[in-house]
Amino acid sequence: MVKGHGYQEPLETRVLSFLREHHLVSGQHQLVVAVSGGQDSVCLLHILVKLQEELKIELHVAHLNHELRGADSEADAHYVAHLARQLGIPSTIERRDVKAYRVRQRTSLEEAARELRYSFLAEVARSIGASRVAVGHTGDDHIETILMHLIRGTGSRGLRGLRPSNHWQSAGNSVTVIRPLLPVRRPETADYCHRYQLMPRADASNLSLSPLRNRIRLQLLPLLQSYNPRVAEALLRTARIAGDDLAFLDKESARLWASVAQRQGNVIFWDKERFLGLPAALQRHLLRAAFAELLGSLKDIEARHMEEVMAALTRPAGRRLSLPGGLVFVNEYDQYLLSRDAAALSPFPVLSHEIVLKVPGETLLPGYQVAATIIGREQMSEKEDLFTAYLDLDKVAGEVTVRCRQPGDRFQPLGMGQPKKLGEFMIDAKIPRAWRQRVPLVASSQHILWVVGWRIDDRVKVSENTGQVLCLEFKRR
Repeated sequence: MVKGHGYQEPLETRVLSFLREHHLVSGQHQLVVAVSGGQDSVCLLHILVKLQEELKIELHVAHLNHELRGADSEADAHYVAHLARQLGIPSTIERRDVKAYRVRQRTSLEEAARELRYSFLAEVARSIGASRVAVGHTGDDHIETILMHLIRGTGSRGLRGLRPSNHWQSAGNSVTVIRPLLPVRRPETADYCHRYQLMPRADASNLSLSPLRNRIRLQLLPLLQSYNPRVAEALLRTARIAGDDLAFLDKESARLWASVAQRQGNVIFWDKERFLGLPAALQRHLLRAAFAELLGSLKDIEARHMEEVMAALTRPAGRRLSLPGGLVFVNEYDQYLLSRDAAALSPFPVLSHEIVLKVPGETLLPGYQVAATIIGREQMSEKEDLFTAYLDLDKVAGEVTVRCRQPGDRFQPLGMGQPKKLGEFMIDAKIPRAWRQRVPLVASSQHILWVVGWRIDDRVKVSENTGQVLCLEFKRR
């Protein structure tokens, strides 16, 4: 994408070719240009002004004062307003309190600034009837992003770095972001601004080593260049290869979707047998597509969340995962389910009253058949099953019942030395709130014996001194 220095072709020509190659402004009549006042965005605006007649577009400048640098932030806003007037381009210049937003959202300063900035740009675009915003990201930003993603372990998708365009969406706002300067390096934008005497603003915060991106730019890249002077080319080559591979996988995922997945309301189902028969790379892509469909974006889904789901695919049925955005993933006997509606994925129907189990024997519950058998220790299965429990029969006092939770319930989870509140256990076990009243509890007259699907009580565990074992199996019906 970025070919390096030594171009003889004018910058305007290269940007025009890039815009056309990637269809970045095709069919657009209005285009918002995000201008911070720095050399890259100023260079972008100046070039687009030259090209707007050929591209048949009208430009609109947008600048957001983040209120982070005091008088310097004010000076940036005045500079952008003055530049827009000089170029005859309408502008929208506003301010947002990033620090206050950061406190409310409990996020990093960089993420808060980014969220507010893109939300502002989306609002400006909507107000003028535009669907796209041009930003001044260069090839150097692309390289830094690749390294940032590599450090954070975002997977092969992160190795693509910045794309010529992408869709941004959050809290009801959405816009397509385009990057016309990706084939341009940062020294070239500096030369361009100098040639046209544009006098862009310098942001002193770019020299701070606090943000990760700045440390990558100022420390890591120079170090890597000491190992390989052409490391930038190597990273860009890696990004191109990753992009080609992902494009193929995206196409294959779209082709396979209907054969392995379906959506009903807020729930996406996968046929377990067919899904497990796919290569892991396609499984990840199909999962990502489902996350994006239900959440609207993948902003909060990290590689570690994806790997947690991948690990759960081959674990025993009944495994559940709570994910960002209120998503819940469930591994059932013959299918996988994903939904933002936790109650819709609850494997347990409502249990309206307490039911006494036949021991030994079989008992019917709403949605389940419970088999109770008395066996010897040697008959216990070593296979993990969240819906089968083995209890020391001699430690089970009186009749055994199944009920839902009640106020004041306490439970001593297997492996713990003392009881704790059942509600606290459910929170620690990440049982979705909408499920907690539905989870069946096997209990005796003295205490809870088993939180079905999660853990037995430590006081009834099977030990070397156990004579007879009570085996309880919850079976779907």
